[in-house]
Amino acid sequence: MAAAHAALDRWGAGAGAARLVAGSRPVHGELEAALAGWKGEPAALLFPTGYTANLGVLATFAGAGVRVLSDERNHASIVDGCRLSRAEVCVYRHRDLDQVDDLLRSAPGRTVVVTDSVFSMDGDVAPVEALATLCTDHGALLVLDEAHAVLGPDPDLDGADHLRVGTLSKYLGAMGGFVAGPQRFVDLLVNRARPFIFTTASSPADAGAGLAALDILRSKEGDELVARLRANVGLLAPGHPSPIVPIVIGDEDATVAASAALRERGFHVPAIRPPSVAPGTSRLRISVSALHTPDQIRALVHGVADAT
Repeated sequence: MAAAHAALDRWGAGAGAARLVAGSRPVHGELEAALAGWKGEPAALLFPTGYTANLGVLATFAGAGVRVLSDERNHASIVDGCRLSRAEVCVYRHRDLDQVDDLLRSAPGRTVVVTDSVFSMDGDVAPVEALATLCTDHGALLVLDEAHAVLGPDPDLDGADHLRVGTLSKYLGAMGGFVAGPQRFVDLLVNRARPFIFTTASSPADAGAGLAALDILRSKEGDELVARLRANVGLLAPGHPSPIVPIVIGDEDATVAASAALRERGFHVPAIRPPSVAPGTSRLRISVSALHTPDQIRALVHGVADAT
């Protein structure tokens, strides 16, 4: 918050223009350099949101003559990016490596494989390293959306052409999206990604907050917060790989009623219904943070049992 105030005082409330016109501020470049270092990539590029980052990547790297392979449970921003790309889109079964391999073999040529690393409504993880191997074997580009991968995985992508999409909100409590990867790919995005070129830059306050939060995350304090979050997830759902824990109820009305019952007990657990999830799979979506106490988690477990 202090960093956001300092950026607001120094540069004002808004950036005033697109980055390539007059909107870039030093804090934008500092944050991009820090994000690249965090992800272990040569370069990174800021977008106003994670949603526009996915639109920009897919519309730039896919198109006529390119085929996109997309997991059936990918985030809406990936789905919309595929549509905007005007590429041939093949939706593969959730986490199905054999089908991805078959699709890559059946039509060699320019191909993009895109997946969430942690899926936003189920909290499960993609087989990222195996996908990277398939992309390397078949010369495909891997686009990995890590927006919800607060606890990892931190995959080994060496050898695979790839781009990593992220957000400043889930990890860092700020606002904005980014893409990290090889310098030549980021340079292409700067010159071709319409959601970057034709929109006003992120606010200085958001960028300043993101930079400060990233410093915290990469410190001893950040390690302690992540460890606390892992412990909270383990208390709520032992063995679950992410802080997103779904309770699938199915019926929409019953899901809304369960959410309301939990709210009466002081728990905010949103009811997720179509179109966010498929019909018949309405669910409670629990999101745990490092600030929740063990007693709160235990009380939530009992509350969910009573409400469902």
